[in-house]
Amino acid sequence: MNSIWQTFLQEHDAIIEKGHVIHFKDSTIELKNAQNDTILVDLSNFGLIHFLGEEASAFLQGQLSCDLRKVNHQTAQYGSYCTPKGRMLASFLIWSGIANNEYFMQLPSILLDVISKRLSMYILRAKVQLDNCSDTLIRIGIAGSKAKLLIEEMLHGATLPVSSLGTVHTEKGSILCRDIDRYEIITTLDQAITIWPHLASQATPVGTMFWDWLEIKAGIPVILPITQEQFIPQMVNLDVIGGVSFHKGCYPGQEIIARTQYLGKLKRRMYLANIASSQPVMAGDHLFTTELSEQSCGMIVNAALSPEGGFDALAVIQANSVETNKIFWKSLNGPALRMLPLPYLLPQ
Repeated sequence: MNSIWQTFLQEHDAIIEKGHVIHFKDSTIELKNAQNDTILVDLSNFGLIHFLGEEASAFLQGQLSCDLRKVNHQTAQYGSYCTPKGRMLASFLIWSGIANNEYFMQLPSILLDVISKRLSMYILRAKVQLDNCSDTLIRIGIAGSKAKLLIEEMLHGATLPVSSLGTVHTEKGSILCRDIDRYEIITTLDQAITIWPHLASQATPVGTMFWDWLEIKAGIPVILPITQEQFIPQMVNLDVIGGVSFHKGCYPGQEIIARTQYLGKLKRRMYLANIASSQPVMAGDHLFTTELSEQSCGMIVNAALSPEGGFDALAVIQANSVETNKIFWKSLNGPALRMLPLPYLLPQ
């Protein structure tokens, strides 16, 4: 987190640990606000990799699962970076900058260094520059019924995109529509210091965990160190949300990812569930079913406190187990998962 930005947030009552805003005044109140009110979130827990150069598009097209030809000034994309065996090393959001052949990749800050280093190894003599701009550009999330109106007022009437991943570039920064009534602002430090108090006058500042909860409810997977190389993209529904192209050229893992798609061998998918636990539910936790006894039938991808109690979680689970059995967290003696509907349909 940018040190000046951190000091600014602390002056506005932010409690920060390890570069992440944990909460502002009362996490219990914030949890209710995340569900009912318009909230404001610092997104410094995500890192930002900047790509620039006349061969940036071609380079990324050959490395990532998404189709870079669909990323332009109006549209961002979800995507993944995989091993040659098709296992995900990272999931991300990528959008185009103002300059030609300029891209920004947003992913958990804890993965930024290792992913940057791995991508750098393959640049070789390509005309591409890669750098970390996490501290240069500030990212602010705003969600709730007033989110669109507040941003449009700040931009003096500029029209915002309303479709998911729609993008607009303005003098104050870039605005991404993340979901219905949910936006992300990418801007400079100077602009952020002006924008934050303006929005905070009508939106409630909350910790980053509540943005995580909104991502979970939207069915958007976030790969973390504990879940690296655990899933192929289809297992976490990346194909459903547009993060995998089956009509582009080769990239690491493409052969296995495509073979799984066309041969219909996918046995696990990601589902949304609530777990009535007072103990923290964590990414990487295993799930069990009586049919498989002590053999795991799934794994938690992401989890966050739910305003309705317990934890809401995204979990990759064997489809047969979901259809025929109760699923339990961590052991057969653990709490059962209560399955919830995803906001999109899974392929049959």
